[in-house]
Amino acid sequence: MHVKRGLREKAEQLRALHRGNRPLVLANPWDCATARIFEKAGFAAIATTSAGIAFSHGYPDGQKIPPDRMLEAVARICEAVSVPVTADMEAGYGASPEGLQRTVNSVLEAGAVGLNLEDHVGEPRDPLVDLPLQLEKIRAMREAGERLGVPIVLNARTDPYLRGIGTKSEMFEETIRRGEAYRDAGADCVFVPGLTDRAVIGAIVRRL
Repeated sequence: MHVKRGLREKAEQLRALHRGNRPLVLANPWDCATARIFEKAGFAAIATTSAGIAFSHGYPDGQKIPPDRMLEAVARICEAVSVPVTADMEAGYGASPEGLQRTVNSVLEAGAVGLNLEDHVGEPRDPLVDLPLQLEKIRAMREAGERLGVPIVLNARTDPYLRGIGTKSEMFEETIRRGEAYRDAGADCVFVPGLTDRAVIGAIVRRL
């Protein structure tokens, strides 16, 4: 595959932004116009919204949009701005290591240097991906980036709080269990949507 020039430098730039003294705020564009507006407003990096892109193409959220349509939108956004872009690839559009590696290849080919991977695939009876499979997916994505010489910034999302799975104690412990495992498997960041309690946020940050 063709890896665009400067992607390694952009990946390192995005990683450095996560390590500053202030929290990194990422605006979420769904097309070229919103991406350019956010860049002009001063955002140092932007993160595509999978739901926003899906909605703007007439699809519901939750991996319903064809992957090629999602990647086309990501590529157009990357071409429209000069700041680093991280792409929301939902649950990775695949379960096998080969499929996940293809996703990473396609994200880099589109020009993005970060990737958001969630552990929920929209199944009401089985709300979270089995932990061993999710770890395999993270490792496959990490290896794919390393193979291409681009240290892609991998943001691993876990959904116990967003989906309201279990009691408060169970949500906390499952978030820690998954967050630690994702971090140790090679994720650069752990994303816990649905958190609103400052004390719980602080406790999770300290544990992870």
